[in-house]
Amino acid sequence: MISPARVAAYEILNAVSSGRAPLPAAIATFRRRLLDERDQALAAEIATGVQRWRAALDHLIAQFARRPLDRLDPQVVEILRMGMYQILHLTRVPAAAVVDDAVDLAKRAGKKSAAGFVNAVLRAVSRQRRQLPLPPRPGSESDRSAALEYLTVTLSHPRWLAARWLDRYGFEAAEAWARFDNSPAPLTLRVNTLKTTAEQLVARLDREDVLVHPAQYAPHALIVDEGHAMRSAAHEDGWFVAQDEASQLVALLASASLGARVLDACASPGGKTTAIAASMRSGSDGLAGGRIVASDVRDARIALLRRTVDLSGATNVAIIQASLASPLPFRGRPFDLVLVDAPCSGLGTLRRDPDIRWRRQEDDLTTLAAAELTMLQRAADVVAARGRLVYATCSSEPEENDGVADAFLATSPEFVAIDARLASPSLPAAVVDGRGRLRTEPHRHGLEAFFGAVFERRL
Repeated sequence: MISPARVAAYEILNAVSSGRAPLPAAIATFRRRLLDERDQALAAEIATGVQRWRAALDHLIAQFARRPLDRLDPQVVEILRMGMYQILHLTRVPAAAVVDDAVDLAKRAGKKSAAGFVNAVLRAVSRQRRQLPLPPRPGSESDRSAALEYLTVTLSHPRWLAARWLDRYGFEAAEAWARFDNSPAPLTLRVNTLKTTAEQLVARLDREDVLVHPAQYAPHALIVDEGHAMRSAAHEDGWFVAQDEASQLVALLASASLGARVLDACASPGGKTTAIAASMRSGSDGLAGGRIVASDVRDARIALLRRTVDLSGATNVAIIQASLASPLPFRGRPFDLVLVDAPCSGLGTLRRDPDIRWRRQEDDLTTLAAAELTMLQRAADVVAARGRLVYATCSSEPEENDGVADAFLATSPEFVAIDARLASPSLPAAVVDGRGRLRTEPHRHGLEAFFGAVFERRL
């Protein structure tokens, strides 16, 4: 009998490859059909790992099959990817069991004629796993072609993106970045200071067998070392929000003072909204002052935003459905602070969302940057005199980051740039670049690539 986890992983990968769903949505759909938590975890691990290492796996399939992938059945390719990933990266699973399940899976998928082929390829990989025919690490950094082969195939990144990083940062940094993307992401929590303190949360989690340690940059971030934080009573009571550390730094950049009027224009899932609400709390009563309007577009995202806000205990947040693709439904310039955490390429989050590297193309960046600039200009219309506008992305690429920020300043003479350290004195100087903008990078900070720029309306 085939392991239910492997069947689910196969269905997840088929959904992703066919374009029916991105990886997180596919995992969420098929995990729900598994009753055992260990099966749920294994299915997610296999599907995520295959997406991380897909280029290396495909290279090996072509080598051992002795034919290009486009001459193989797509479903057989998915089965081979799964089997190879498990043999090469999940060494706790016996290779013989992986091969047997892959053969049975081929039969179950109606590919009985390919069962012998699957068996032969995976057994050959298992025998040669210590000497795989992958491009080696180049002996000289000046050999650009060899460096690109290594980054593209062995470290499994799109060639166009690897070339950009190589040219911008050099080989050592590009390699470190690619290895970061291929490593598992830790679960990072943000202490909900509307309900508790870091000390109280750490103690409570410890009682629930969840061990954490403080993160390096974000002041309210805790990284989970052991245990199941998301199943804890502390989570059910809203004592923390699961939020990436770099994302927490964006919220810190957009922190607001007591009494401020704030718009979080692309707010779901709500981590930044509730962090801003916490930054506006007043005195010992724990109540938040000022007012936050949190908006998003789709019904599902609004529902997720509402759950996050309700669980956090923030009482000063109003949720509306609105899009920055159109003029915002507000009269005048009512907001002291507007945050635009723009929908972007997501290329800064390849560690957490590895399938993005295969879904994005270089040509997408120009289109995305134009849309992001439009959103920023729409948001600027509702910023009050002396108010601030914060623009953020989770992209690694300059078109979406400095390119949009600079284009906005060039077309909006009523705004000036503000140094991130002045906008948020509690923001660590190590994550602010020479232009005064928030910038996190894997090879420098060990964080996903996020960007943030602050502007102020002069009049």
